[in-house]
Order: sequence, then structure tokens, then C-alpha cells
Amino acid sequence: MQRCLQLAQKGLGKTYPNPLVGSVVVHHDKIIGEGWHHTPGQPHAEVHAIDAVKNKELLSEATLYVNLEPCSHHGKTPPCVDLLLKHRLKRVVIGSLDPNPMVAGTGVARLQENHCEIRVGVLEKECAEINRRFFKYHTQKRPYIVLKWAESQDGYIAPTSTAKERGVFWLSDSFSQQLVHQWRSEEQAILVGINTVKADNPKLNVRKWKGKNPIPIILDPSRKLNADDALFHHQQLIHISSHEFPLTSDSSTFDFSEMLTYLYNQNIQSVLVEGGAFTLQQFIDAQLWDEIRLFKTTSELSTGVVAPKLNQQPQEKVALQSDWLHRFRNKVSVPQTNS
Repeated sequence: MQRCLQLAQKGLGKTYPNPLVGSVVVHHDKIIGEGWHHTPGQPHAEVHAIDAVKNKELLSEATLYVNLEPCSHHGKTPPCVDLLLKHRLKRVVIGSLDPNPMVAGTGVARLQENHCEIRVGVLEKECAEINRRFFKYHTQKRPYIVLKWAESQDGYIAPTSTAKERGVFWLSDSFSQQLVHQWRSEEQAILVGINTVKADNPKLNVRKWKGKNPIPIILDPSRKLNADDALFHHQQLIHISSHEFPLTSDSSTFDFSEMLTYLYNQNIQSVLVEGGAFTLQQFIDAQLWDEIRLFKTTSELSTGVVAPKLNQQPQEKVALQSDWLHRFRNKVSVPQTNS
């Protein structure tokens, strides 16, 4: 199962809206085939693992390991359960059940009905962890939210807007900047408020890491985005303004819970929130976040935009090149298994 997780990780950032899945076929304690899910619409991990087995006659005496319950429905690809039954797999070991209502135990049920030996719950917490975005989306019907910012030693995230020309201001070092671009490649979407757009004119793409660009989301209550802004021309832009989404009663911002439901309905599974301070603080105050990644830098600004306030201690502190990365996490929900 650990090998399944290693294989599944290869698909991070490439499989949305599908989960991360790896699979291994074992015969007499020897791996004879393995694979992972690469991109949506392409074969699932179990298909790749079975295809990799040279002698298909061994499958009827083999065990297939997979970190997530095999699918039992027709989507862009046929049900994986059908393939396992076709090759008469003797035993299937599953990390966790699939929270997607289209599966949700039906894959296990079909295998058991056809006399396949099943075990569920091996490394269950680790399997939930790797697919925490997928689980959040299906169990709580909202995207998985990662908040990110860098702050100075004295608690600021940027100079005041009058203190610099329009453009991105970096507090963190070059290593941390590259790490942020890696994170961008791992999430399905990236979100900023309109004040950040007007101050920094960001592109929100992956330039310092090889990977897929996230879908940009702009929170723009008063609809200030215009053709002077780089993101205005982005073909996949999700522009949330008063024209697309109702404001709260004070007419200054959105109901963030309703906004995340809106993103859920747009099939957005995970969001990296990069600013600014006002937007980040709204997510914190609403308790609508799953991870926070905070860079503590060596810079001092003396004045500027005050960093978001978070009244808890990080679960982890990691020394980087010259910055410190503080990580905060909320719990991951795991579908309950009975076997």
C-alpha cells in the first residue's frame, strides 16, 4: 500500500477532478505490475497496473493493492471493477473507501458479490491524507482551501501601495518563491482579492516550476477588474463579482461559505489563496481553511500592510534557505469502513 501511495503522488496537480490513485499487483510476494492515474479521461491506476503484468494468467492468483476503492460506474472510462472481475483477481486490498457518491462502497460490494476476497482500511489515514482535497470536496461539498502568505519579522506582508510601483513585492527568498510555484502546480485553482490584482498585477501562473497553471479566481465585489490587469485576459478566469454572486448585507464582500459552494458547483476541488491580507483574514475568521503555509522572513518593513492574525500555534516549523515555513493544519475526514 505504501508503494501505491508513492505511485499515486506522481499524479499530484494533474488528475483534477479525479483523485490520486496508485495500484500494485502482487503474486507470491512479488510485484508483477504497477501503475497510477495520470490525467482525467485516461485509464485509471488499476488498468495501468494490470496492463503492466506480462503473464495475465497469474492474475487469478494475484492480489491487487489500490489506495482508493475501485470505481464501479461508467464515466470517461469503463468501471475498474469490471476489469478486476474479468481477470478474476483473487484478492483486492483497498486503502480507503471512495467518498464520491457515485462509488461510495459500491465498488467493494460488487467485488464481494462476485466472491473476490476484500480487505479495506490498510494505511487508511495515509490514504485519506494523500486525497485530502478529493475527500474534502465530496464530504463537505466545498474546495480544499490552502492559505499562503509571507510576512516580515515585524508583522507586515507588503509596503503600503503608495510606497512602491505596481508589481509583485517579494519578502521571501528565491527558494521560497520557487516552492510557491511548485504549490501552484499542485492545486486546481488560485485565488486573490481585487486589491492584490490592483497592487501587484499578478499572473498567478507557474514560471519557476514545471507543472500545470492553476485556474485563477478573483474576488472583485465592485467589479473593478479591467483590461489593464493581466488576469483580465485569462481564458479560464473565474471572476466573482456582484454581477455573478450576491454581496453580504453590508454590501462590502461575499458570504464566503456560499462562495465556496459556488466554487464546488464549478467543480473546483482545491484552491490556493495567495492574498491579500483582507481576503486571507476573511477565510481565517470564517474558519474556512484546511492548511495555512506561512513564511516567516528575515525582512523588516517598519510599516505597511499588516499580516493576517491567526490565534494558534503551527503544527510544524521548517527551516528553508533563509525563511522559516510555519504549517497549520485542520483535520482530514476519513470515510468509515466496516472491514
